Amino acid sequence: MSEKIEVGQILEGTVTGIKPFGAFISLPNSYNGLVHISHITHGYLENIADAIKIGDVVKVKVLTVDLTNNKISLSIKEALEKPKQEERPKPRYNKPKKEPEVVIDGFEALMKGFLKDSTERQTDINRRLNR
Repeated sequence: MSEKIEVGQILEGTVTGIKPFGAFISLPNSYNGLVHISHITHGYLENIADAIKIGDVVKVKVLTVDLTNNKISLSIKEALEKPKQEERPKPRYNKPKKEPEVVIDGFEALMKGFLKDSTERQTDINRRLNR
């Protein structure tokens, strides 16, 4: 392993294994790394097999290097140019007019309304239970 691998490098590697959580990549100089599923493509990816397969040669960006634990984190999407999003015009809509607020005259009126609602609901429940 004469050539050192560094964070930020863009390398070519070969997909050697695929798991539900990511893809294993064989890199130059006998290094191996993992691309987490969230770093395979821009946007949501439900199934890794929809984007890559074993044997594919891919460009990857080195995210982290921990050679003491033999772990290298990679990203395919960061090695690619981010796709341009479609520019859509903002939807135009008319704001609904606010209905005038009903002002209640104090606490007593509020309590009378609550009591009336409560009584109606209780009467309705009692009718259903007596059937």
